Amino acid sequence: MTIIWFILVLGAIILVHEFGHFIFAKMFGVYVYEFSIGMGPRIFCFKKKNGETEYSIRCIPLGGYVRLSGEEVEDDEKIPKDKKLYSKNFIQKFLIMSAGAGFNFIFAFVMLFISALIFGSSSITPIVGSVSSDYPSYEAGIEDGDRIISINGDKTASWNEVQLLIQSSKGKELEIKLEKKNGNIQTVKLTPKEQKDEDGNISYAVGITISNKKEKGFIKSLQYAITTTGALFKLMLTTLKSLFTGGVAVKELSGPVGIFSVVGDQAKAGIQSLMYLVAFLSINVGVINLVPFPAFDGGRILFLIIEKIKGSPVDPKIENTIHNIGFFLLLALMIYVTFNDILRLF
Repeated sequence: MTIIWFILVLGAIILVHEFGHFIFAKMFGVYVYEFSIGMGPRIFCFKKKNGETEYSIRCIPLGGYVRLSGEEVEDDEKIPKDKKLYSKNFIQKFLIMSAGAGFNFIFAFVMLFISALIFGSSSITPIVGSVSSDYPSYEAGIEDGDRIISINGDKTASWNEVQLLIQSSKGKELEIKLEKKNGNIQTVKLTPKEQKDEDGNISYAVGITISNKKEKGFIKSLQYAITTTGALFKLMLTTLKSLFTGGVAVKELSGPVGIFSVVGDQAKAGIQSLMYLVAFLSINVGVINLVPFPAFDGGRILFLIIEKIKGSPVDPKIENTIHNIGFFLLLALMIYVTFNDILRLF
């Protein structure tokens, strides 16, 4: 069942992402050669009668693509010029390239909204629910009902951000800004307590839990979906920042093997947990794809902006070479991350 859930979760996220590119390409009249879910050898493919696009499912469920006319190095003379990507204006090309990430964000919002409608929603606002007496938070004077405004100057809009900042501290002293129940602002300092699990993995704790009061209703569900989508988006930006500043090490990242384990755990926890994970991963995919790195959508958008600034297209061969280098660097990173994921299993 974990394998089935893994394929369904990744497949849905990839399908939504590629459909974003596909629908905007079709909307602006770009010829689409292929719409593919998965990578590697084909399992199944079909083409509508008198249609231009071939729809494929491939055997490795770790990606997908939409192949457009006018983005390849060798120009296809069979396709009319006005149906090629490079013939479109800046706004049209920008929308086609960014639509994948945009659809991922919309998909995450929809999943969170439906989940909240069905199961109710818990507030993600970092309001302390309880404090353990034998942990640093209690000694620092943090109380239940306190709202965590910031940690070391970084504003905290969600409980996930609080957890990330605590873990990325690596046990160093934290300065936590609080809004007390009476509305007063207070700043406390504490040092997270190092903990080890039975596998020897190290984590850090301050001894607080979040308030888990459940709320239901259309408006509450809408508020939850909007707030949580924004909070997860900000969390991804904070994680990327921590990667560059050293707060999060590359070896702590998870790849397909790590995601497989998490999908299995969340599926056992129930549909609500699985829906939250789908939203979380969808926002991850959207944000990562907007990073201005070669081979990502963000890298292609960067070249598009450079083209707009210089007033002439970048040499397709040069751009293609840079994207290929980026792809191989990403492949090397994925192998490294997957190797670490496998080591964590033993």
